[in-house]
Amino acid sequence: MKSTRKGLRDGDLMKDTYERLNCADCEQVLKKENDPDEVFSVRICPECGARFKELR
Repeated sequence: MKSTRKGLRDGDLMKDTYERLNCADCEQVLKKENDPDEVFSVRICPECGARFKELR
């Protein structure tokens, strides 16, 4: 699982005009899952299921 920063650099993610993270393939806004036991959040594309981790 890549980080969101790495995904932005590689072109897997893009930001829209409101600075929301979007999947570059599906152009869908990523959903966020917060696990209270982890240091990071998981961002998931609802269309293709791509997963990216994001430090909180």
